[in-house]
Amino acid sequence: MAVEYVDALIVGAGISGIGAAVHMQKMCPGKTFAIMERRHNFGGTWDLFRYPGIRSDSDMYTLGFRFKPWTARKAIADAPSIMGYLKETIEEYGLGKHIRYDSQVKKASWSSEEALWTVEIQSGKKTVTMTCSMLFMCSGYYNYDQGYTPDFPNKDAFKGTIVHPQHWPEKLDYKGKKVIVIGSGATAVTLVPAMADTGAGHVTMLQRTPTYMVSRPAEDAFALGLRKVLPAKLAYAITRWRNVLMQQFMFKLLRKRPEKSAERLISMVRDLLPPGFDVEKHFTPPYNPWDQRLCLVPDSDFFKALSDGRASIETDHIDRFTEKGILLKSGKELEADIIVTATGLNMQMLAGLEAYVDGERFNVGERILYKGAMFNDVPNLLMWFGYTNASWTLKADLTSEYACRLINHLDATGTKIAVPRLKGQKVELEPFVDFSSGYFQRAAASLPKQATSAPWKLNQDYAKDIKNLRYGPLTDEAMCFEKPHKVGASADASALLEAAE
Repeated sequence: MAVEYVDALIVGAGISGIGAAVHMQKMCPGKTFAIMERRHNFGGTWDLFRYPGIRSDSDMYTLGFRFKPWTARKAIADAPSIMGYLKETIEEYGLGKHIRYDSQVKKASWSSEEALWTVEIQSGKKTVTMTCSMLFMCSGYYNYDQGYTPDFPNKDAFKGTIVHPQHWPEKLDYKGKKVIVIGSGATAVTLVPAMADTGAGHVTMLQRTPTYMVSRPAEDAFALGLRKVLPAKLAYAITRWRNVLMQQFMFKLLRKRPEKSAERLISMVRDLLPPGFDVEKHFTPPYNPWDQRLCLVPDSDFFKALSDGRASIETDHIDRFTEKGILLKSGKELEADIIVTATGLNMQMLAGLEAYVDGERFNVGERILYKGAMFNDVPNLLMWFGYTNASWTLKADLTSEYACRLINHLDATGTKIAVPRLKGQKVELEPFVDFSSGYFQRAAASLPKQATSAPWKLNQDYAKDIKNLRYGPLTDEAMCFEKPHKVGASADASALLEAAE
């Protein structure tokens, strides 16, 4: 049987993969592509997570696609609304025929002689082989099989139910029950008011370290007002740019004046809670704003649940689990029927793909990022990774545009291979991101490196990436456009890093 070939193989049918497919249609008409999705449905994150209240932590005017206006009223949208938006996109652009569900990409091997990726895909009980010129890794950044749960002492002693948000039981009954949510990030801050609103007897958020939080309306009055007087696409574009500029302004302001910014953020929280609430203990982080991602609270729902007593917060360390709940280091015991471990994700780059370049195993942790989208000495492979200080889709859209520009440039120049190379360039290396969040720190060894200077710098700046990815020249001192060629054994990746340092 002949091996199927496509010009671009897209891995993942979430926001990134759907966006990449639409850009392929728009910018590379006539090129073939297929989308491999390991799950039974599209949506990625928004289909995987099923816990109460699951919603975006970015506004949909920036989390939505550049090419498709967000028309629902709420800017901070729940998962069903986001899934509806993605379904509309798939139908509008006829992507359904390109998506292959229950198809997990397991292994990919690049041949410079053929200028092709040979990809092994687990489809049900069968292993299917395909080839492609370009491999688009739109699979997100975390392990879908297993969320992160610390090794809590004496966990098996607890007689109730323990749940991780990534694996929420479909029929979990928490009505009238006492619930402890361990964690202080976006998931915990979503779960607490959602469970309190839908029948939990009482919900306690147990955190080790406070998080900076900011409340904003779930609906964007500016956007809704524009819609009344302007065409939908124009209103959406204006709102999108307004929100992008506001995000960037606030990020830079908070980073520039961390002490005053921290005071202001904490003061805003104090104004939303009853007099006498211990804001210093529960809402004063030991780090600067944006050392970790700010936690968005739509319509102050989390603070309302704390204020009216349906929920409470404890800031302490866990000593051990008990039959009835959790014993804290302070000696206080929290009783619970259900404990939710909203303790984070396990990062996994490229969906755990086993990849080879001309016979040599390619390890992400031994590579340097090029323009935040490619890796040194890895041809014709792009990775979609969003911003830590803004909406994911802003960067995803730009990466899709850049990938399509590369394809068109290869055609125009009669070359087949696009590969960034160091070529003796001296670079100073830095961690993948300047972020202290636990899930990044735990995975540091498996993450790629970045450099302090372009084009090996991972920008956290939308305007800079527009310049570099949408409009910037495709040729520079690092990018090589090559024709198929025979090669010997490739240089050891760790040696490349040593040389770069």
